[in-house]
Amino acid sequence: MPQKFMNVLSMGRCSHEFSWPRRSQDGDYYQVCLVCAAQYSYDWKTMRRTERVEIVVESGATRRTRTHTEKRPTWIPRARRLKVDCPARYRTKSTSTWYEGTVDNISQSGILFCGEHNFPVNTLLELIFEMPKEISGQKDANILCQGRVIRGKDARGEESRAKADNNTQAASIIDYKFLHNS
Repeated sequence: MPQKFMNVLSMGRCSHEFSWPRRSQDGDYYQVCLVCAAQYSYDWKTMRRTERVEIVVESGATRRTRTHTEKRPTWIPRARRLKVDCPARYRTKSTSTWYEGTVDNISQSGILFCGEHNFPVNTLLELIFEMPKEISGQKDANILCQGRVIRGKDARGEESRAKADNNTQAASIIDYKFLHNS
């Protein structure tokens, strides 16, 4: 990673590896590049980064400035899902047995995935999958993700009839890091 950082500094541009969208104190969402620390506003409705956010430091207090202001909605709908169909590997945190599965969708609150093994609610998991370009800003950006099972349902249940051989589970994302092919 230090070499990549030096390449960014010498060329004056960055390949951007964006963090999971974060929420600021004023309720707006933003993403931070993990390489150059640039911050961009993030719109969950369109699943896109918008304008760059400039950080202004005034007498010890940090304030974000934007090029325009947006009206805040009074009603906030359920988190929008980004439909994804990519392979994933997952396991209970700190164990050696990996299970195969697929990621169905990703939202700001977590992921929905199907696989061969079902875990109880509150189980800590590790997942490896490709983060969608709409979120990471890169193609083929594999991540190691830590999450907690928040919902699980046997695939023979009413919500998951189409996947009769698999288990569908939802997990909140606690943390993740990019896996580089070096």
